[in-house]
Formats: sequence, structure tokens, C-alpha cells
Amino acid sequence: MSTIRPPLPPFNAQTAHAKVKAAQNLWNTKDPEAIARAYTEDTVWRNRTQFLNGHAEVIDFLSNKYKTEHGYRLRKELFSFTENKIAVQFWYEYQDDCRQWWRVYGIEHWTFAEDGRMKKRMMSASDLKISDSERWFKGGVDIDKFEIQEPRF
Repeated sequence: MSTIRPPLPPFNAQTAHAKVKAAQNLWNTKDPEAIARAYTEDTVWRNRTQFLNGHAEVIDFLSNKYKTEHGYRLRKELFSFTENKIAVQFWYEYQDDCRQWWRVYGIEHWTFAEDGRMKKRMMSASDLKISDSERWFKGGVDIDKFEIQEPRF
């Protein structure tokens, strides 16, 4: 199986945006093994205060994440980019095991290998408890068309 994951660096505005939306769509599958294939085998992650190294740790982390974050829906938007780096802002919503809804606001910094797979992912985020009526990504709403503007930032 090929490890090449277009678009490849160096990025321009169009290819960086495409890379962000591809990541969004992949994470919304909630398939840890498919997601891990978008990263180098020796990928390094910081996810909040947790540090991960390699596919096995990424798959374990994502498997546990999706077991406890029910109704997970994610949106990522391009924040900035350079030749082989992309920064994104993101929002996602989920319901915990106690049926409480949460919205997560975050920033990620990504560094890519020449084959287009991500070799480093650094993530910081904050969680906000929300009611069902405050959810943005309910039902069949198109997460890419939902307008996120002040004061929702």
C-alpha cells in the first residue's frame, strides 16, 4: 500500500485548505486505524497533556477517545501554513457517558513529511459544557456550512 498522502508539501493556500478538510473528513470517520495511516509510523503527538509516539499509541488513544465521546462531530479550518507546516483551528462536539454535551475549541500545529503524511501533531484545546440546545453540529447540519463567528469563537 502506498504511503503517499496528497496533497504534498510544499503547500499553497489551496493545497493547505484541501489537507485540512481531508483531515477533518478522516477524523469524522472515527476509524482509528484509517486515521493512523495518515501519519508517519514514528509520528509524535502532544494531545493536551498527553504525549504519543507511533501508530500503536495513536490507534490506542483514538480507540479510547471514540469509546467515550459519543456523537463526535468535528470541524477544522485552516489558520496558517508554510512549506511543510499547517496550523488549524477546530471545534468539535460530543456527549460523554453521563449524557452531558461538550464543545471543544482548539488549535493544532502540524508538520508533514515529504510523502504528505503528518509526522508531528501538537494540539491544545479547551472544553465547554453545553446544553443540547446550544449544539452547533446537530442532526444533518453541514458542519462546513455552519457559520462560526463571534461570539462563538
